[in-house]
Amino acid sequence: MSYIITAENLFKSFSKSKSKKVEVLNDLSIKIESNKSTMIVGASGAGKSTLLHILAGLDFPDSGIVKFKDENVYEYDDKKLSEFRNNNFGVVFQFHHLLPEFTAIENVAIPKMINGANQKQAFQKGEELLKLVGLKERTDHKPAELSGGEAQRVAIARALINEPQILFADEPTGNLDSKTSSSIHELFEELKEKLKITMLIVTHNAELVKLADKVLEMKDGKIG
Repeated sequence: MSYIITAENLFKSFSKSKSKKVEVLNDLSIKIESNKSTMIVGASGAGKSTLLHILAGLDFPDSGIVKFKDENVYEYDDKKLSEFRNNNFGVVFQFHHLLPEFTAIENVAIPKMINGANQKQAFQKGEELLKLVGLKERTDHKPAELSGGEAQRVAIARALINEPQILFADEPTGNLDSKTSSSIHELFEELKEKLKITMLIVTHNAELVKLADKVLEMKDGKIG
């Protein structure tokens, strides 16, 4: 059994006021298995999103270690961490965060161009991914012209553009109706089969949890 991410003894707190801190992660350790889909569940406020952001290199723990394979990612400076994240991680949020002035294909292609690809290469890969997520006919539409489910599919394609080794998703269906959520669940299942990619998903959705190879519950800042 191989692990793509290993985190040890993570602590994270936030200041609620000058005199009070809220402890979100409390000596938490976790291992994410390669080429599997792992779901993290738990009550609101359990620290699920905070944990995902730390594992994805988007936030820093107060203390503890996060290793991607054998590399301690928090030893990197900001520039190297950003480059590492862009090369190895794909992240999907509850809200799609698409750039409104750009088309679907442009939104998907931008991270690849940031990574050094020319426009032709980035657009070609972007078209392949938009076809994969079922949006072949929507490449030239801007976010305002897309439904919520379509915009989230664009965001998923964007997260995959640099062929990440792990896809993180933070409540990816939390802002969608039940019918649209079901179609996104089917898409994640399809991606898992076709791409053989590691997935780490934070969710409240019982239907999405059914797709998991492993389910971890968070409670009181720890994995239960």
